[in-house]
Amino acid sequence: QVQLVESGGGLVQAGGSLRLACAASGRTFSSHDMEWYRQVPGKAREFVAYISTSGSTVQYADSVKGRFTISRDNAKNTAYLQMNNVKPEDTGMYWCNAISPQGLDYRGPGTQVTVSA
Repeated sequence: QVQLVESGGGLVQAGGSLRLACAASGRTFSSHDMEWYRQVPGKAREFVAYISTSGSTVQYADSVKGRFTISRDNAKNTAYLQMNNVKPEDTGMYWCNAISPQGLDYRGPGTQVTVSA
């Protein structure tokens, strides 16, 4: 089992940048694929980005391609989401999700991102 805690959210102006971090407990972080999701109240959860265990494979939602970068540091048990050129529509609660080799999901409590126009 892995426990996740996100950080780095906050208020930022449109066009600015934020770097979210997802710190994982336990020794098995490197065996988990990682994802970032976001959600705005009243709307469905939205996939943002994915990274494989080694970092060799990444995927992004079309809405964030070219602006966001997902990465991970297995030595630090941490995944990151670098958000550049943010837009008001990027506002939402962001959380990371770890997928175990057995297909189990673990999710953190989330961090709020608010982008002002």
